[in-house]
This record gives sequence, structure tokens and C-alpha cells, in this order.
Amino acid sequence: MNLNQVTAPSTDVARSIEFYRRLGLRPIDASRLRPARVPGRRFSVERVERAPSGHGIVVCFECEDLERALADLEDSGIHFESGPREEPWLWQEARLKDPDGNSLCLFQAGKNRKNPLWRVAE
Repeated sequence: MNLNQVTAPSTDVARSIEFYRRLGLRPIDASRLRPARVPGRRFSVERVERAPSGHGIVVCFECEDLERALADLEDSGIHFESGPREEPWLWQEARLKDPDGNSLCLFQAGKNRKNPLWRVAE
């Protein structure tokens, strides 16, 4: 089984697409009949009548330079709930919500990305 994509629910797809554009994602299609997708990242936004409540899924985006990404996004008006901070799994992370309350994590894993100490043997 392979992960195909992650779809974020939104009550206003146009508003969400603008938010994700500010994060640096560019839509490749936007249709009322299917989710608006962005290239190469297997991420889409889909229209729903009401936003889900509760914690739900966290969508994580990797950044090569987290500090710079956060500074640029804060300059554009994006508000972060936490971070950047080093987590116990040795990644730097910052957390925020999209306009519909979906949880997002921007992170920089560095050398621990592919071969962390706690990796499960195949």
C-alpha cells in the first residue's frame, strides 16, 4: 500500500488556496468537482460544508531552512502557534493552523531525517 495524497477539508477552497500559496504551494488545478491539488507534494484542498472539529491529522511540510521560511511567512502575515523548537525526535518544528483549523507542522529534520536513532529495522 502506498500513500497517494493528503486532502485538507475546507469550507472555502479559494481562501485555503490563497493561504497555501503564501506557504509556497502552487495549485495545479482547482475544480468544484474534485480537490484543488498542488504539484509534487500530493496535497489537496477539498470543499466541505463544515470544518471538522478536534485535533485530526497533522500535515507536515519539510523546509530546507526553517528559520528563513518562518521569517518569510511571518512577514507575509502567517501566524504560528508554536516554535520553532527542537523536539525530542531531534527535528526543529513550528506549528500553525490553516484558515479551517487544520493542523500544520513546518519542520527541518537535518541529519536525522533519513536515519534517526529510533528507526525501525526493516
